[in-house]
Amino acid sequence: MTRSDTADPARLLTPADVRRLAGRLGVRPTKTLGQNFVIDAGTVRRIVRVSGVGADDVVIEVGPGLGSLTLALLPHVRRVTAVEIDPTLAAALPGTVREHAPDLAGRLEVVTADAMRVTAIPGPEPTALVANLPYNVAVPVVLHLLELLPSLRRGLVMVQAEVADRLAAGPGSRTYGAPSVKAAWYAEVRRAGSIGRNVFWPAPNVDSGLVELRRRPAPPAAVSRAEVFAVIDAAFAQRRKTLRAALAALAGSAPAAEAALRAAGVDPSTRGEALDIVAFARIAEQLAAGSATGPSASGR
Repeated sequence: MTRSDTADPARLLTPADVRRLAGRLGVRPTKTLGQNFVIDAGTVRRIVRVSGVGADDVVIEVGPGLGSLTLALLPHVRRVTAVEIDPTLAAALPGTVREHAPDLAGRLEVVTADAMRVTAIPGPEPTALVANLPYNVAVPVVLHLLELLPSLRRGLVMVQAEVADRLAAGPGSRTYGAPSVKAAWYAEVRRAGSIGRNVFWPAPNVDSGLVELRRRPAPPAAVSRAEVFAVIDAAFAQRRKTLRAALAALAGSAPAAEAALRAAGVDPSTRGEALDIVAFARIAEQLAAGSATGPSASGR
């Protein structure tokens, strides 16, 4: 039998519970922290189901808020490490779990921190990221945690629908951009469903989407991730420019950019939106090779 077969289930939060907890804590959801609390039990059950987490998983949850998703996760996983920036919410979460799922309280660890600045996660290495992410920081949080935690093998995040489209977009898509390419450095990314507005309190002005991430090896490259990401940033800073023009400053000149692009097997008149992560890694390699053999490197 799995852990979830034997564990006592948690009593999930109802809309009335969410409002009662918020009132008791004096919490008023703020746009600054991107707080929209999930009030629908069916939605958090769906997130847990689609995430595919199981009895051996250690889940990192960012922005647990009042605990709706936390309570849905705890019966199914070995541990939940909840990273919460709001000290009031972080302090209250263990008590909410003890009230609604007393037999599962030992599986919870709360870290009071900004997920974009956290440098270490206590306890066992997380294997999965499952979170309702604040809309305004979703992309940097995902990228930071994928870089910080190589142990993460999978993820399912709920984000603004537009952000979900960007993260999961492929080359040539209207929504393909720097977030799409950078996420692809770490993982296979796909859209995993849509979420309406009425499952939140307060209801946001936009719809949400689920994004699934499955870790894969980074593209083979003789340069660092930072060097590849610098090329990506330059390529999309003015996305209507050709790569020859967009990479001119990074390469030192437009002719140097063109030489690197041709060496990488990329047409200099191409735009960044046409290339996948492997092509960007090749370009970064050629730019690095060019700078190593150019006039500055040789002392001329």
